[in-house]
Amino acid sequence: QILYLKPPWTLANLLKCYKKHWMAVFGYVVPRSLLSTIECLSNHLYADKPFDSSTVCILLQESKKLLHAFSCRSDYNGVLPQAYAEVTKLCETLGEVRAALVRADSEQDLSEDIMVLSENAACEKMEATMPSLQSTEEKELHPSFHVAQENRHQEIWSVLEGVWNTMNLYSIELFQKLDPSAVTMAAKASFEEAFLGLQKLLAAVKDIHEGIGR
Repeated sequence: QILYLKPPWTLANLLKCYKKHWMAVFGYVVPRSLLSTIECLSNHLYADKPFDSSTVCILLQESKKLLHAFSCRSDYNGVLPQAYAEVTKLCETLGEVRAALVRADSEQDLSEDIMVLSENAACEKMEATMPSLQSTEEKELHPSFHVAQENRHQEIWSVLEGVWNTMNLYSIELFQKLDPSAVTMAAKASFEEAFLGLQKLLAAVKDIHEGIGR
């Protein structure tokens, strides 16, 4: 009788109900900071514009955060673990697609470089010998090498997800420090500790960036 929107619900209806009843209901079940996740999903899923792969990645990660938070309360008759598994599978599929696109772009860039160099006669001779060398190297590679290459994107994804989660934690810590209403929670860490943590995070991101560049 007091519901904001009555069932049957669409996903849009559910997100609206979450926002409407967040402080009075859902904020007592899961961390209230997850309201930003609800708003992120709502703003992007019903925006009148196409998605790029980065946006899809963000939406999937935010969905996993929300599902994980509710899983601490109940498995909801097995429905929630199944939903979490499906979202995780989508994340892995997206990672494979993005890795394939990166490889394709790298191959295209290499091809363009070879075309430019081929204007020089010496480079033309080098270009003529490269296919046979490449073919020989591919024959010598052990099959396990190709399997490792296929799984490489999962390792990269795991590192980036760890960096993202760390960044979120430090951001929350800093906002709590800067918010006068959060003075009672001030015993967790000092400004200096948060700053040093961000410096370490910056170094980690730099290492990842250099690795991708190589």
